[in-house]
Amino acid sequence: MTQIDFENHIHQEFPFLAKSRVLIAISGGMDSVVLTRVCHKMNLNIALAHCNFNLRGTESDADEEFVLELAEDLDLEVFIESFETETYATENNISIQMAARELRYNWFLELAEQLNFDYILTAHHADDNLETFFINLMRGTGLDGLTGIPETNGKLVRPLLPFSHSELQVFAKGEKMSWQEDSTNASTKYLRNKLRHDIIPVLKEMNPQFLQNFQKTQVHLQESAEIIDDALVRIQKKIVYTTDNSIQLDVKKLQQLSNPKVYLYQLLKDFQFTEWDDVYQLLFAQSGKFVLSKTHRLLKDRTTLILTELPINIAETSVVLQENDSELALPIGRLTIENTTKIDEISATVLYVDKDLLKYPLTVRKWEKGDYFYPFGMDGKKKLSKFFKDEKLSLPEKEQAWLLCTNKQIVWVIGLRADNRFKVTNETKPILKISLHNET
Repeated sequence: MTQIDFENHIHQEFPFLAKSRVLIAISGGMDSVVLTRVCHKMNLNIALAHCNFNLRGTESDADEEFVLELAEDLDLEVFIESFETETYATENNISIQMAARELRYNWFLELAEQLNFDYILTAHHADDNLETFFINLMRGTGLDGLTGIPETNGKLVRPLLPFSHSELQVFAKGEKMSWQEDSTNASTKYLRNKLRHDIIPVLKEMNPQFLQNFQKTQVHLQESAEIIDDALVRIQKKIVYTTDNSIQLDVKKLQQLSNPKVYLYQLLKDFQFTEWDDVYQLLFAQSGKFVLSKTHRLLKDRTTLILTELPINIAETSVVLQENDSELALPIGRLTIENTTKIDEISATVLYVDKDLLKYPLTVRKWEKGDYFYPFGMDGKKKLSKFFKDEKLSLPEKEQAWLLCTNKQIVWVIGLRADNRFKVTNETKPILKISLHNET
């Protein structure tokens, strides 16, 4: 393996790097040093970014010092960030490895955004890909977990992915490069290291072409995944509908598919669901049944499955409006309040009320069981639960309903229906115009 081999691969597969501002993630280990020196010899516009995770005492500091010296030797800009990784892992209840991963990628992306780097290069290679395959296989995974580390993923680019660790090592030694050794890489305490030192060498001994054959297999898997993606796009057009706040799936059309459970997995795999049997059973459940993931809720609502995000903070369910307030931000949009002398327009999102009938402060709140009002255009009162049912509102739509109230009386089911008791008549003098602007 020579400099020319690396250059030809990068020119052919990643031609855009030649005209880009590039940030290289460098640990100080052999792989990232090779990537740095290859890109430097290609005269790419590069800078270095190094994370000190403070996990290996003086070794971590030595890695940082090595990167600083390399940057000075190559006359490259370098960024260093120090992390309290163990504290972050404890606070977020995750492993040290996951904490380090989150910290470094979050920082790389922040740097790229703040300093206008076009791409972030990492030094993942073919053996990393093989190890990741086995880790995913052992944990139980779908096809995505078997297709490998992507060469490009947004701003992330991995130019060394086709090359093996041994090829990089031969090149590095031939070029008389120096690098840092991570002593923890020798430990089999972690799953990746156990695979690296105990399992994969045996497989390579049994078949010297094992890595190359694995790469061919992964290409076949990637091609199969592309076929599945194409089929999924066709199915989505028939089954999936999107609104401002939700994704909706047609239950009847899902049930007619050859394997609804597989399609549900493919359609919903990005939303962190884990109980796929429960997700599948929603197709046959009564309305109101739902399944939660860490981030989303999937609800059965008559003939539809409705996917919505879980609210980050639902503690605030009531807001007070003083007489001089002119604007209020809500999850469903922005309310504006103004005095007027005439009625210009009437719609579901614009309300005109007799200001003299209001008692301040007003309250804007979520609806509650037992609430009732006097719907505009109707005689008598009606429970909100019955009103929502008659309006055929789904459960998520009901949950997003907000009320404007005065002295515990409902003035407006915001964006849906006004209360008859506060309507403007010919005798009304001070008129209040309240508008809902859907800007969420």
